[in-house]
Amino acid sequence: MSFRPQFKNSFLLAFIMLVAGSMSACNSGQELKSQVSIDGAAVGFPISLAVAEEYGKGKPEAKVSVASSGTGGGFSKFCNGDIDIAGASRTIRDEEIKKCQSKNIDFVELPIALDGIAVIANRKNSFAKCLTIKELDKIWSAKSDGKILSWNQVNPKFPNEKLKLYAPASDTGTFDYLTQAVTGKAKNGRTDYTPSHNQNLLVQGVSGDEFSLGYVGISYYIQNQEKLNLVGVESPLGKCQKPVPVDNVIKNIYTPLSRPLFLYVSKKSLDTKPAVKEFVDFYLDNSWKWVDSVGYVALPDEAYVRVKQKFGRGETGTKFKKAKPGEPITNFI
Repeated sequence: MSFRPQFKNSFLLAFIMLVAGSMSACNSGQELKSQVSIDGAAVGFPISLAVAEEYGKGKPEAKVSVASSGTGGGFSKFCNGDIDIAGASRTIRDEEIKKCQSKNIDFVELPIALDGIAVIANRKNSFAKCLTIKELDKIWSAKSDGKILSWNQVNPKFPNEKLKLYAPASDTGTFDYLTQAVTGKAKNGRTDYTPSHNQNLLVQGVSGDEFSLGYVGISYYIQNQEKLNLVGVESPLGKCQKPVPVDNVIKNIYTPLSRPLFLYVSKKSLDTKPAVKEFVDFYLDNSWKWVDSVGYVALPDEAYVRVKQKFGRGETGTKFKKAKPGEPITNFI
């Protein structure tokens, strides 16, 4: 009896399995390099979703995943190395930078659009037509927890009715930005309000409660303006302004509640995954087409040019942490 044929068959089987395993590993590696992952702010999410869908039409093999777990959630995943791009409605915090550094993750900070935070009231509200920053501070500051509970405590001219508040959750960029703008400190917001990561739920809350007040990204107001009153905000110059028309945001008239929206792109992903650079290039070249239609405000033309140049240089780090609410975006690109 000869064992040679059996040996040859076993050797051939092992060889085939080795080749198949190598090909599988190679294909898996190639597939990984073609994947792009984005997670972060609900504000700005529709832009990324629209860009990803359009990108996929020309690149059917591309695998771009877009999610929205809030700015804080996006940065947590980003600085842990779990995603390639974080969408943010505020600048990255010092503690988030330290976490990124601990994982050797550098980032490129790219403004992609503008947003105005809309202060909203119930449609039946006829008295809160314009609020000062001092009044907004009294409403939203941490020192008002359990104390400022009725409208007449905000302004004696307002009715003695219970003040019901709706706002984004405390780990969102929208919460941070408004709190910083009206109280001077990002972590100085009150906690006794109804929070949600879903701003459509905030719209529902305000539209269903006559004496409620809330705030959302401008797109959520525009989509639901027949249900709401848009409250004006008194600017530092003493004039009452609103984020609509959107020229008030572009020209920085709606101060201090206008803000840029960002992409934070992992430098490691750019260096190791060609698909990430290709996708971000496409994003910067094309996102302006959808910004207005999904309810945000396009950057000035000059800003788009500068952002593209910045990305081309691969410039890492943040400049916008130095920006104060209401400063022109072009000062920091």
